[in-house]
Amino acid sequence: MRRVPHLALALSLGACAGTPPPPGTQVEQARLAAATVPGQATRASVLAALGPTRSIAFDSGYQVWLYQAPQGNGLFSEYVVLFDPSGVVSKTRQGAPAPAKSGK
Repeated sequence: MRRVPHLALALSLGACAGTPPPPGTQVEQARLAAATVPGQATRASVLAALGPTRSIAFDSGYQVWLYQAPQGNGLFSEYVVLFDPSGVVSKTRQGAPAPAKSGK
């Protein structure tokens, strides 16, 4: 399996921080986990279950989608979904809770 360079992924996600999240970005943790099972879920099934969100497409065919999971007290954790070139979820990762990012 080809790996997406971590630096490119981090830089790409950082570039998204300046724009407000589109509809569907904030999704409950349980729905995120159920809809993004690695090796089973596809781009179409995740879009149908969770709605549109920020995304980054790489020349290699990989895509990264970013959601936010409410954690209470105004905190959210970033939930990153990596799709392989065939459109299947390859990996997910959840960050530590932090205040929601805004477009300001």
